[in-house]
Parts: sequence; C-alpha cells; structure tokens
Amino acid sequence: MAFVVTEPCVNCKYGDCVEVCPVECFYQAEDMLYINPEECIDCTACQPVCPVAAIFPADECTQEWIDRNAAFPWAPEYKVTKKDQVVHGPGWDAAKAG
Repeated sequence: MAFVVTEPCVNCKYGDCVEVCPVECFYQAEDMLYINPEECIDCTACQPVCPVAAIFPADECTQEWIDRNAAFPWAPEYKVTKKDQVVHGPGWDAAKAG
C-alpha cells in the first residue's frame, strides 16, 4: 500500500515531504506533488511533515485521488528529490512552511 497526496496539496506544494523521503519517490506536477506507488516503501516519513495534512495511505483515499495518482506520467523530468526543487503554488503560505 503506497501513500497518496490529496487535495490539500493542490496549488501549495510545500515540499517538506520530498526532503524526508528516503527513497525519493516524489514527482512534481504544475499543481501538486505525487508519490510514485512503485517506489514508495510505506515508511510514513512524509505523512507527519506535510503542513497541510495532504498525505494518506491509499486505502484511506477516495477513488478520485487514487485514479488521479495512477494517471500521473512518472517521467524522470518530474522527479524531485530536494525541497528546493519544488516550485510552490499560489496557495503556499509562509506561515505553514517548515
């Protein structure tokens, strides 16, 4: 069971999760971050550091978010491995940033 990034990340993209991921399984779209389910090791490191509580185990997500995650193109150019690679969205709030 992999983790899934959900609605609270849309237009925010804080990147704290990217920084703590031991297997570098995060990918960046224009509007949000995604976790590659083939790379995620279910370590839970990302979940508690998300300032908007957007990360959940797949079995706790709606089908809409599971499908959205499955449709993401897992191309190398979208992979992010450091927080400073994440381009914040218009909903990013400095007060919540870690």
